[in-house]
Amino acid sequence: MSLPPMAAIRAFEAVARHLSFTRAADELGMTQAAVSYQIKLLEERIAAPLFVRRPRQVELSETGRKLAPQIRQAFELMREAFADTKGEVDSLLSISTVPTFASQWLAKNLGLFQIAHPDIAVRLDSTSDMVDLSGDAFDIGIRTLAEPRGKGLVYHLLVKADFTPLLSPALAESIGGIREPADLLKLPMLDPQDEWWGMWFSAAGVPGFSGEGRPKSVMNLQSLLGAAAIAGRGATMLTPALFHDEIAADQLIRPFPLLANAGRGYYLAYAESRRNVPKIKRFRDWMLEATAFMRAES
Repeated sequence: MSLPPMAAIRAFEAVARHLSFTRAADELGMTQAAVSYQIKLLEERIAAPLFVRRPRQVELSETGRKLAPQIRQAFELMREAFADTKGEVDSLLSISTVPTFASQWLAKNLGLFQIAHPDIAVRLDSTSDMVDLSGDAFDIGIRTLAEPRGKGLVYHLLVKADFTPLLSPALAESIGGIREPADLLKLPMLDPQDEWWGMWFSAAGVPGFSGEGRPKSVMNLQSLLGAAAIAGRGATMLTPALFHDEIAADQLIRPFPLLANAGRGYYLAYAESRRNVPKIKRFRDWMLEATAFMRAES
């Protein structure tokens, strides 16, 4: 079977990505009627509908869902082939990362990547919201996940989201030091209702902790909790691998080696169809090497 017209294939890829004939038409510089005509040609060619048209909504049909990722990957391969032919490396790498990983590790170390790869500029966006890695907005995502399962994505574990109590040396000395897990109960706690406290205490042989009766606080971000702990406001549960510098500088102490984990980790992710894009490969390889020590410690 010969290839359908390229204009029809381009129209299908754009509509499938946007799920909108209007936005696809704007992107391609065509009228909506022209896009619809190209889709009709393609549907006649394969003898199957590609979209289900509903009032104010467009969805991929079963055939369309099977075809869309393959067409998207084919376009990515063509883009890569032209880039390689010109000897060009995409110059801007866009990364979306959760705030704690951004502030506690990536922002501190990203300059080392740029020294090693001066031809790549980096745009860093910090958010906890999920982002679409199949489009053009972001090349790389870093998220805290329990079980990576996004369709069409490749995942690499950077570090397990282990947790253990950390606190300032002055706060520990205020009760004569921390000798056993139960000593932590004598201190103010940050976010005491967080389930991490109960999980860690249970693993440490102090069951039944609930945080009830203690002043409530909900900071959510480890970077904020870490700053409050350094200021001596209370003990807190943190991922020690992300606070390596603060522990080394004696701003925080880790009284016990015991680590607990809720089955989550920090993962680097990117679209499978873009796994061979040079800038993504270079950042992935650098990240896995730079974070290897954290995986070894967890």
